[in-house]
Amino acid sequence: MLQKFNEKNRDLLININGKLLHRDEAGISPFDSAVQGGDAVWEGLRVYDGKIFRLAKHLERLRSSALALAFAEIPAAEAITTEIKRTLEANNMTDNAHIRLTLTRGVKLTSGMDPRLNTAGPTLIVLAEHKSPVYDKTGLSLITSSVRRPAPDVLDPKIHHCNLIQSILAKIEANHAGADDALMLDSRGFVAETNATHLFIVDDSTVTTSRLVACPEGITREVVLSLCLDNGIPHEVRDISLTEVYRADELFCTGTMGELAPVTQVDGRPIGAGDAGQVTRRLSKLFDQCVAAEAEPVLD
Repeated sequence: MLQKFNEKNRDLLININGKLLHRDEAGISPFDSAVQGGDAVWEGLRVYDGKIFRLAKHLERLRSSALALAFAEIPAAEAITTEIKRTLEANNMTDNAHIRLTLTRGVKLTSGMDPRLNTAGPTLIVLAEHKSPVYDKTGLSLITSSVRRPAPDVLDPKIHHCNLIQSILAKIEANHAGADDALMLDSRGFVAETNATHLFIVDDSTVTTSRLVACPEGITREVVLSLCLDNGIPHEVRDISLTEVYRADELFCTGTMGELAPVTQVDGRPIGAGDAGQVTRRLSKLFDQCVAAEAEPVLD
């Protein structure tokens, strides 16, 4: 699962603090907190026919993460939405687009980790690309990574931060193993998530996902749990062991970048019948219906 360059993105305009710049001209100061120490928070947004799904929830999570990191300034949701709209309009994007929204602490007067060195900020980056959901809906393969997800006593996953080295290390292992992504365990050996998405198992028609111990507060995850509740689909939130993954009837992952996608192999072992299961297909259809009905208008 290697993303390829989309020719439509060759002349993208990137929005940095309200200034629109060609992708080849856009730049961040080497003194910016994101460059200095990954001191930034981010969100992924998907655009559907001029609308963004769960925009308010994403901006709420962005603000929550910035508050947890004690950012001195946090732009209002209305101001961020305005810059998102300007960026989409400048790139003539109305559908099938993905936005990477990054908010850094800002620019430092000299290099160093101390937030008191920040004299200008924050820095808001809106990167919008023509990009379809990236996961293969016919089925993904995972390997179990040796890299563990930390618990809140190490680094609280409720902070949606830009320190993604653990995910990158796990992805490197998946690449070397010829898998699409990596399944990551927590420090106790229970399933946390993949290097990029949340995981759900289906066993005896019951949908189960991990507790928010070592994985973030996923917005697509929350939608799936709500869909289960609203449509009478049995579901649980609890610790899941790797053994339960191996013997599950179905397995799927969720995230803004790829929506819902079935996982058909873990560590070389087929999951269930080795294809997208009935419950996964039903939830994918319900998710599409939810997006169509509830995405929030951004473009006129």
